[in-house]
This record gives sequence, structure tokens and C-alpha cells, in this order.
Amino acid sequence: MGGFKAHPEVMKLRFDSRRSPVEAIPVDLRKKLYPIYLEHAEGAVRRDRRRWFEFDPLSDPAIESPFPFELGTEPPSINPSTDGRRGGYLWSELSWPEVEARLKEMDVAILPVGSIEQHGPHLPLDTDAFDADYLAKRIAEACSDPKPLVLPLVSYGVSYEHSEFKGTIGINNDTLSLLVYEIGMCCARNGVNKLVIVNGHGGNVPALNYAAQMITRDAKIFVCVDTGETSDVDIYRIAETQNDIHAGEIETSTSLAVRPHLVKMDKAAKRLPRFSSRYLDFTSKRKVSWYVHTKKISQSGVIGDPTKASADKGKRMWQVMIAHLVALVEDLKSMTLDEIYQRRY
Repeated sequence: MGGFKAHPEVMKLRFDSRRSPVEAIPVDLRKKLYPIYLEHAEGAVRRDRRRWFEFDPLSDPAIESPFPFELGTEPPSINPSTDGRRGGYLWSELSWPEVEARLKEMDVAILPVGSIEQHGPHLPLDTDAFDADYLAKRIAEACSDPKPLVLPLVSYGVSYEHSEFKGTIGINNDTLSLLVYEIGMCCARNGVNKLVIVNGHGGNVPALNYAAQMITRDAKIFVCVDTGETSDVDIYRIAETQNDIHAGEIETSTSLAVRPHLVKMDKAAKRLPRFSSRYLDFTSKRKVSWYVHTKKISQSGVIGDPTKASADKGKRMWQVMIAHLVALVEDLKSMTLDEIYQRRY
């Protein structure tokens, strides 16, 4: 028919070196899945610029390439502040001409947000702040060049629920949302088109979601917030404890994995709250969102079971979190704003 062009590739298994490479899934799965896919497809093609070329994924060298941060493998060791091609990726360590140059080739920035609050008698007050900052930097390390820019950490968060414990220093929702909004608007004016907010504290969620909405409304850039949504389903398979949401098995494990010298396991004790309704369980798939002063349900500040924590579990948890967010950032790097809103082939 006149005016229409045939697209035989739609019936084939399609690969793209940036968006859907052969090694995009773990090795053990790809060797089993690709033959099954090929049984139902009319061959396989790989994209080069705007054209598709036939190839055999099962004989391609990439079939043996490791999946980034596949469980059981060690993450690559990379200098935390350098980009393999040009300069650094930590915003605060760059000069203004360096930032200007980086923004010409990279429009993704990561903003870590945490809190300074009690984490039981066995974990440091900066657990959420450290974790958000550490995760943001590890994401950037693991990304391909050019790497996303990592903004300075916002250390303080909405922590009123822990205010009865000494050491907690919190700000209110309005303060945090306005601060993040102003940061986001400045990023947009600098040339950032995609802002990924990595949040280390659940109490920040309402303020950060509101800030993300307002930045999107006023700057018309892409903004997302991750408070574990990309990896929680995997993390809870590694952890054994239900309702483990604060200073418990998960946070103690991740701390043991990266800074064990600050973990006082001799002071760790479990506190597992039980509620009258299953809809109040914090880790239930059918839970409602609700808020409570921590001391009403835990005198120690712990909600979970830190005695089940281990450095090995923590390493596996970090690998999962990093892998999923690296995949998200790589997707964002390869897309324009229009392609984010509407998939392009």
C-alpha cells in the first residue's frame, strides 16, 4: 500500500546495544530464555543507528558477558569521583567550566537525600544520609561513560517520628520540599533534564514526591523519586523479618557490609511490632500508608530484627539496589524527554 513501509523487524527478537543489549539479563537466564524466544520469533536483529541487521544472539560473544552486579559477582572497583572519559562526576568537586562541559554530554543528575535520626542503640545517626549518598555514588560508578552527575547530599530529612530520641535532627515537610524544589529548579536552569532523587528515609517520601511534582510542573523536566521501589521486592526475599523497616535486619546488614566499624552488634536487639489489622503491617503488599511516633511501638527505636543481620546479606542487598538503579539511569541516559513519555523504536 502506498505511503506505508514494511517493518519486518517487529516479528523478530530485537536488540539494541544501549537499550536492550544481549547481556541485559543474567547469564544463566539468557542462555535458557533466548532459545525459547527464538522459537516464537522470526529470527533476531540488532540495531545499528536507524537500521536493523540480522544476527544470531546465541553465537554472539556478548552471550557470555556478565550481567552488571549479578548476585555472586563482585562489583567493579572504580575511583568514586572520576569518569573514564573526562574529569569527575561529583558536582561539588568540579569547577564551573567543567560542569558546563559535562552538561553538554550528560543531562542526568542524581540527588541523594537522607536524614539524621536515631537508628536504635547499635547504628549511627547518619545511617539514612550515608546510605543515600553511598548509593548515589555507587550508581554513578557503575554507569557507562559519560556518567550521571551526583549532586551533594541533602543530609536532613523529615524525622519528627523519632524526635523523642536524642540525636535526631529533623526539618518539616515544607522545608524539605521547598529545598529540593529549589535545587531541582537550579539543576534545570543549568541544563539537567532528568533528575533522579535517591531517598534514604521513608519519612521524606511525601515531601519529595510533592517537590518532584512541582519541579516537573514548573521546569518541565523529568523527575523521579526512589525510596527502594525499584528493589524492595528483591530485598525482602533476602531478609527474613516481617515489618523490618527501621534499624532492623536490612539496615544493619547494609551497614555491616560497608562500614562494620560503626555497628555495635552487642547492643542490637529485635523489636517486632504486632498490629491489630494486617493492613497496618509495614511490609504487607496490601498495607495502607500510616504514620506513628516510633516510641509508641518501640522503646529502643528498632522496628525489625537486627540480630539476623549479616555483612553477606548486606552485600547482596547493595548489589540489588545498585543494579536496578543503574539500569534505570542507563535507560534515562539513552532517551530524550519525548522518548521517556512515548516509546520510540
